[in-house]
Amino acid sequence: MSERKELGLAVVGCGVVGRMRATLAKDFPGIGWIGLTDMNQKVGENLKKDIQADFFTTDLKELLNRPEVDAVIVATSTWAHVEPSILAAELGHSLMIEKPLATDARESAKVLETINTSGVDAVVGYTQRFRRRFLAVKERVDNGQIGDVTAAVTRAFMNRMAPTGEVRLTKDRRFLTPMVVSGTHSLDMCMWIMGPSAKPVSIFARSTEKILSDLGTKDATFGVFTMDNGAIWSMNICWALPKAWPGAVYGLEIGIVGTKGVVDIEDTHRDVVMASEFSQGPAYRPEDFVMEAERNVDFLTSFPPGDIYEGELWGPMREETNSWFQRIYSGKNTPHATASEAHRNLMLTMAMDLSAKRQCEIQLPIDPAELMSGLEE
Repeated sequence: MSERKELGLAVVGCGVVGRMRATLAKDFPGIGWIGLTDMNQKVGENLKKDIQADFFTTDLKELLNRPEVDAVIVATSTWAHVEPSILAAELGHSLMIEKPLATDARESAKVLETINTSGVDAVVGYTQRFRRRFLAVKERVDNGQIGDVTAAVTRAFMNRMAPTGEVRLTKDRRFLTPMVVSGTHSLDMCMWIMGPSAKPVSIFARSTEKILSDLGTKDATFGVFTMDNGAIWSMNICWALPKAWPGAVYGLEIGIVGTKGVVDIEDTHRDVVMASEFSQGPAYRPEDFVMEAERNVDFLTSFPPGDIYEGELWGPMREETNSWFQRIYSGKNTPHATASEAHRNLMLTMAMDLSAKRQCEIQLPIDPAELMSGLEE
């Protein structure tokens, strides 16, 4: 076996997720150099010290143009993925981008076009694909064990700590909706399990915004997709549950009915309950974020990245990140979401928002410019 060059990794964004992925990188034997960038110098310097990274700068271009860099993780805030993703692709770096590619469908299309033109390998962080139960289901469905899909139901519940933390860093919250930010995970999961034969041709949706309207976002969005083969799919999310709700972040249920069988997935995490006199949250602990509510009961394992044992992260984000390192280091085939799938997911989630806004059925596919024009009306 020929010796392989150790790779240089750039991590853009040193917050919660960037810290998790960078910490995993320091232990991967194929990563020989780690550089970091963040607008917040204190946050970046702290991470550099903690993982003994090789380099830190607040200048994105300075980092991505370093000769050591072979691959890039984009882990900035949800609304700030576009610039680093495009620059990294133009420079020919392999990419892992946190979802979504963008919060504007036109910009998402531009990111995808740049990735395709450059020919770089780019994946997007749909971490839940790496939960064992979903991998097991995907394998069985791909083997034809439920036949052709005729109907599907997806329901996601989240307490409102997640949107409270999500919107705090920007005043432009028009497109930071439950579907675009969080429902995209459950939408991706259902589309991935159903496979390439699932082709939505229309969406009819409704939203509510009574609880979180002061934060500039919606409470919930419920919709029904119709597929080109006549199958129907109900896709629902509410991220406005009380802050004391025991689910640290995500609770998901999926049911898929086919001509030969059915699969029913319960991923609400109500099977492991922790009750204590000590506060159990929040799961996300970004710098300077104050959570006013205490949670004394918790559905353990409901934090999407995984769980901490002896100071280390274990679970789907560990498997996703380490699998990506294997992918870029040795060319391993992995179940990561592609940039094309991520763009599709954004288009579908934003089409749900447009349908809810117009209170009518939207035909699919829809052009990104037309979609954004409707949402900006």
